[in-house]
Amino acid sequence: MAMTMTQKILAAHSGLDEVRAGQLVLADIDLVLGNDITSPVAINEFAKLGRDSVFDRDKVTMIMDHFAPNKDIKAAEQCRQCRDFCADMGITHFYDVGEMGIEHALVPEKGLVSAGQLVIGADSHTCTYGALGAFSTGVGSTDMAFGMATGKAWFKVPSAIKFNLRGELRKYVSGKDVILSIIGMTGVDGALYKSMEFSGAGLSALTVSDRLCIANMAIEAGAKNGIFAVDEAALGYIRTHGGAEPVVYEAAPDADYDEVYDIDLTDIEPTVAFPHLPDNARTFADIGNIRIDQAVIGSCTNGRLEDLEAAAEILRGRKIAKGVRTIVIPATQQVYLDAMERGLLKIFIEAGAVVSTPTCGPCLGGHMGILAAGERAVATTNRNFVGRMGHPTSEVYLASPATAAASAVTGRITSPWEVMDA
Repeated sequence: MAMTMTQKILAAHSGLDEVRAGQLVLADIDLVLGNDITSPVAINEFAKLGRDSVFDRDKVTMIMDHFAPNKDIKAAEQCRQCRDFCADMGITHFYDVGEMGIEHALVPEKGLVSAGQLVIGADSHTCTYGALGAFSTGVGSTDMAFGMATGKAWFKVPSAIKFNLRGELRKYVSGKDVILSIIGMTGVDGALYKSMEFSGAGLSALTVSDRLCIANMAIEAGAKNGIFAVDEAALGYIRTHGGAEPVVYEAAPDADYDEVYDIDLTDIEPTVAFPHLPDNARTFADIGNIRIDQAVIGSCTNGRLEDLEAAAEILRGRKIAKGVRTIVIPATQQVYLDAMERGLLKIFIEAGAVVSTPTCGPCLGGHMGILAAGERAVATTNRNFVGRMGHPTSEVYLASPATAAASAVTGRITSPWEVMDA
C-alpha cells in the first residue's frame, strides 16, 4: 500500500508491513511527555494500575512549565507530586525551575526527539515535533499513564492532507504567518483527525524554528499531527542537539491524500488571527485601527531564539507605546542565556519591556500577564479562545514576533513592514 509519512511511522511502530486510514493499531512509544498540569492526573491513574516502575525511565519526561515558577499553593502541590514521582521512578529527564523550559521548546532542544520516532504527550501541542519528522500527538492523561506503564498506545491511523510548499518568505514574514494563513484557509476543523504533511521545494526556505511553529499549531486546524519531510536542515538540528539516530520515512509518491494544497510562500503576508478563533485570520489590508493594552512574545509556538531576534530587530532603538505592557518570555533557559549574551535582553528592557523566566505563563491564562475586562493583547501564542488569557471579555490577537513587536511600538495592531519602512 502507498502510505503517507505518518502511516509509515505508525506501521513500523506497530510491527506491521502496512496500515490504512481508520485502522486501529497498538504502537510502541519512543517518548512519553507530561507537564505540571497533566502529569498529576496521569500519576494518579498510574497508581491504579499497580505498577512499581515505568516502562523505561529514559523514555518518560516531565517538564514543569505551565504554572512554574509556582503561582499558588495548588501549583506548588502539583509540581511536588511530579517531582516525587520522578524521583521514585528514577526518571532521567525531569526538568524543574532553573533547568526547565516550555516543554515543546525544551524537548527538541534537549535532543529528546528524532526523525521517525513516535511521541505522545499529555498536551495538545505535542504535535510540534513533527517539524523534525517524528509522529507526535497529544493524548489524555489516562493514555499518558498507560504509556508510562507499558510503552504502548492505541491509535486510529489518520488520513492526510498534503501541503506543497514553494517560493520563499519575504522579510519580516515567518512560519507563524504561514500557519495562520493555512488555518485561515482550512478552518479550525478542516484537518480534523488528519495528518498535515508538509513538503516541496519551499521547505528549504523555512528554518527549523519556522517548522516547529507550524507543526505546533497543526492542532489548531484540528489535525492529529503535523509532520515535515526530513531534509538536511532537520537532520542537522537533530545531530546538533544530540538526538537519537534519525530514521527517515518518506511518503510514497502515490500516497493517498484527502486534499492537496499548493502554497507559494512568497504570497504570504504578515497575518493576524482575530478573536476568538485561530482561523479568523486577516492580513493588513483588512485590519483597521485596533488598539492594544498588552503584547506577549514567547510561548511554545514562538519563544525560541530566532523569535526573540525578530522581535529585537523591530524594538532596537525604539520605545514601546505608553500604556502597552510588553512581556518577553524566552522559551528555555538556553534561549534566555543566548538572548542575554547577544544583547537582546538589553534591547527589550531599554524599549520598555519586561523579560520573564521561561514559563507558559499568560498563554493559558496562568500567570505573568492576565488580562482584565475589555483589554486586548497581541500575542505570539497559539490560541485566542474566549477568556484564554484572562477575563471573558478580553481579546487576544495571534501574530508573529515581528508583528507583536511592531504593535507594541505603535500601540495598535501593526505590520512590521509599516514600522520598518517608516
